Amino acid sequence: MKTFFIKFLSILALFPLTAFAEWGLNMREGVTQISQRVYDLHMLTLWVVTVIGIVVFGIMFWSIFHHRKSKGVKPAKFSHSTTVEVIWTAIPLAIIIALAVPATKLLIDMEDTSGSQITVKATGYQWKWKYDYIDDDLTIFSVLDTKSTEVSQLNSGLNPMENENYLLDVDEPIVLPTNTKIRILTTAQDVIHAWWVPDLGWKRDAIPGFINDNWAVIDKPGTYRGQCAEICGKGHGYMPIVVKAVPMDEYRIWVAEKKQEAEAKKNTADMVLTMEELMTKGEAVYKAQCLACHQANGEGVPGVFPALAGSAVAIEPDQRLGHIHRIIYGKNLMPAFGEQLSDVDIAAVTTYERNAWGNDTGDIVQAKEVSEARNKK
Repeated sequence: MKTFFIKFLSILALFPLTAFAEWGLNMREGVTQISQRVYDLHMLTLWVVTVIGIVVFGIMFWSIFHHRKSKGVKPAKFSHSTTVEVIWTAIPLAIIIALAVPATKLLIDMEDTSGSQITVKATGYQWKWKYDYIDDDLTIFSVLDTKSTEVSQLNSGLNPMENENYLLDVDEPIVLPTNTKIRILTTAQDVIHAWWVPDLGWKRDAIPGFINDNWAVIDKPGTYRGQCAEICGKGHGYMPIVVKAVPMDEYRIWVAEKKQEAEAKKNTADMVLTMEELMTKGEAVYKAQCLACHQANGEGVPGVFPALAGSAVAIEPDQRLGHIHRIIYGKNLMPAFGEQLSDVDIAAVTTYERNAWGNDTGDIVQAKEVSEARNKK
């Protein structure tokens, strides 16, 4: 026995204590009316089954103890009891009906999106989220934050445990107002995803060609994190969801600022940058959008994602337009970035890819060329 405990403690020592930090013993209560009701129903059901378990096992153990053979008890001889059968059928049926009533009411209320004041459409991509604020005519894209992307690289040498919110942070959180009924539509562009933020109390599949919906009224300001909950490919674990809940006044200010940023991006076709400026900006865009697949060294992942270092598309002069088109429109597993990135962003990342990792083509791509390329597909 002593040897067993020594081996057990030795194995336990292999696991860092921080690995147990997120272990919880119950559901989270959340920050919406629905999440609180789900929690309350869960607790009610838990206590019901706990009482049933105590009663059933108590009777069973008492019967075993008091009717054991060593006491000389003789087993009763009967085939069945109609009364007992009626009782053990009626009582569970009554319990199930008693639990089904509030559960059904909750499910009906969860589907009632009427009276919503704001509508947001969440579209899943491999592997990011696009959010359309229908009422405010605003669109943002949300991708994994740069730090998590760097840490997740092959042989990065970085410790995920030292990175706060590893794989749970994004570059652009979805901002929503508190104390406001928000309708959230979910769909997908490519494969099935699922939009899930535990603190909101629900999740919804995002299916190409279909639109599902749900709603939330967030009671407390704060940052609430979630993830795609449907296995959607290689980058499934790399598309987190971050909801930032703020008062309505702050929300309106944020919307106005984002609209100004979007308008500014539209007026970049005539912007001319130096090679140094393009390389600096291009590296930032590459780290945010391309690093997860093509890797920091541009070597890609053999057999899955092609290398850019030394590849024809990134060094051959006659592939220049094709290089730009591939970023704008995507190809195979590579998603289209034309809607997400501005002409300057695409010009910068194209320039960077054609001059990094020893490619050294000397090519400089400007925003005007990207703008023209959008019309030459």
